[in-house]
Amino acid sequence: MEIVLALGIGALAGSGVWLVLRPRTFQVIIGLSLLSYAVNLFIIAMGRLTREAPPVLTARAPGDPAQLADPLPQALVLTAIVISFATTALFLVVLLASRGLTGTDHVDGREPDA
Repeated sequence: MEIVLALGIGALAGSGVWLVLRPRTFQVIIGLSLLSYAVNLFIIAMGRLTREAPPVLTARAPGDPAQLADPLPQALVLTAIVISFATTALFLVVLLASRGLTGTDHVDGREPDA
């Protein structure tokens, strides 16, 4: 399971970096989204991969902390999802404004001379 997760994180991060380096603004936005997905998966993986484990202790039963899921990475990822959604929306507005002002969606604002 860990190797599949590591390969998935690597594929998302590699694809995201490749798209961030592309010359079109929409590709850059998609690349940033893929990078944020990779980071979110990485944060969740750092909280240990446990299946069917409660995230917190109950008040009446003492429990072994090694058998519980860590709630902090889950909270961090939830916050990161909200922030990445807002950032993507902001980037899309900037993309539309830039396209309206320059007439192109190239990153530096002009088409390459070919």
